[in-house]
Amino acid sequence: MNSTKIKTIEVYKNDYSISTDKDKLDILSIHKFLANETDWANGIPINTLKTSIENSLNFGLYYQNKQIGFARIISDYSTIAYLGDVYILKEYRGKGLSKWLMNEIMKHPNLQGLRR
Repeated sequence: MNSTKIKTIEVYKNDYSISTDKDKLDILSIHKFLANETDWANGIPINTLKTSIENSLNFGLYYQNKQIGFARIISDYSTIAYLGDVYILKEYRGKGLSKWLMNEIMKHPNLQGLRR
């Protein structure tokens, strides 16, 4: 069985960056937002979040290296991909960052040619 090699990307725009490097993720800030600010993950245990991140393609959005947004893809990298846990902190909304994040997700090399 072949295992898919996931390409790490890092892109920059002014003081903002997007990275798929799991080591850069601020798990505590992601947990704080998802567990307290969302309906879909309200109260999620941190260990559940850590497992979900470990088994996903994650996109961290940063302002001067501070995590301000997140999205993750659950995929078989062959036929389907599911986008989940997308957010941008309120104070950074309205700057076109979500559009930029979605664009980078859509063009990630491991997510090309999927049926869905």
